[in-house]
Amino acid sequence: MAPVTALGEEMHALVERLYPLCRSITGDGVRATLAIVDEYIPLQVHEVPTGTRVLDWTVPQEWNIRDAYIADATGRRVVDFAASNLHVLGYSTPVSATMSLDELRPHLHTLPDQPALVPYRTSYYKPQWGFCLAQDTLDALPDGAYQVCIDSTLADGHLTYAEHVVPGQVADEVIVSCHVCHPSLANDNLAGIAVAVFLARRLAEQTPYYTYRFLFAPGTIGAITWLARNAEQIERVKHGLVLACAGDRGQLTYKQSRNGDAEIDRVMRHVLHTSQRPHTVREFTPYGYDERQFCSPGFDLGVGSLSRTPYAGYPEYHTSADDLDFVCAEALADTLAVCGEAFAVLDRNRRYVNLSPYGEPQLGRRGLYDSLGGRSDAKQAEMAMLWVLNYADGEQSLLDIAERSRLPFEAVAAAAGALRDAGLIKA
Repeated sequence: MAPVTALGEEMHALVERLYPLCRSITGDGVRATLAIVDEYIPLQVHEVPTGTRVLDWTVPQEWNIRDAYIADATGRRVVDFAASNLHVLGYSTPVSATMSLDELRPHLHTLPDQPALVPYRTSYYKPQWGFCLAQDTLDALPDGAYQVCIDSTLADGHLTYAEHVVPGQVADEVIVSCHVCHPSLANDNLAGIAVAVFLARRLAEQTPYYTYRFLFAPGTIGAITWLARNAEQIERVKHGLVLACAGDRGQLTYKQSRNGDAEIDRVMRHVLHTSQRPHTVREFTPYGYDERQFCSPGFDLGVGSLSRTPYAGYPEYHTSADDLDFVCAEALADTLAVCGEAFAVLDRNRRYVNLSPYGEPQLGRRGLYDSLGGRSDAKQAEMAMLWVLNYADGEQSLLDIAERSRLPFEAVAAAAGALRDAGLIKA
């Protein structure tokens, strides 16, 4: 893993700023999150009204919360939303009542196997209310009367999502998606947002070939809403990557697209393998993050998912232990670096045609051999030129050639550039 960098620390600082906000699939927490992201990269924010039909779904009512607690007979808050927004079941309907502990128990959610941790739970589409707390806290509560308050609203409003576009040389797009619907979960949510933000800033400093569209949307319903509103232009999306769980100390994990042979799949496999980073490549499954929406059979886009330890693969997942200490600057910087390396390959992966295909052209006469003098990788560079010349048939891409030759993509791309400049190949 790369050493701690100033960039990694900046990304962690963004995670820290976003961590206290109470996010959900709708509401002011999402808007506040996007307002902070907008300080880093300009966003186009979209508000989609409650009741809007989006594919087979309907935009739900908007949920907002101001306060929530369980207080004992002395008025002491034994569970307090102000201490952690995980304490409230997401989308809880309002309640104000006094009840016994036995009456309260059906509304309490704990993790008996992890008794010190608070779970993250939601009820988006079934109106109910509840609290999440540590099993240790629940075990310590005496019988008696408790005051229960959830000061929330569930009313017609909007679903909010945002886009940021980095213009490219062509209109064809790469979509980079992350979810903005989880409350204080630093890895499963905020790390992906941070990597996306800094990746967008890095690409904006370049002149990318593809246009890169960054999507910041609530999970599932947000991606479905975006797809519904962009279905007529979906053919512009040529590649895509979903970012999640991007900041823990585990090794990198890439989940392939539905077909497993999309160009982004091949690029990610090549980059992870040649970089010699510890990693895992997983087959597609119709469960996980929003890659399953982009890869649904009607769209069947070439979209994979990059994480470190995958969802539900670490004990801190969807608990209060997914905190600021669980995410580290080194991992954030490393995930960003991998994305940068992958998109550098994707952006330069072209097909070329050999303009001198009858026999091997004389490279020395064109100064191509002389340009290699003194280079430590001269032999590799020479071999890369020969491989490109032989397979520049208009059908094989540079990635095809790199995989076939077992040479690094960088060497093959550099060889193609030199041969193109010498007039021996053309795109």
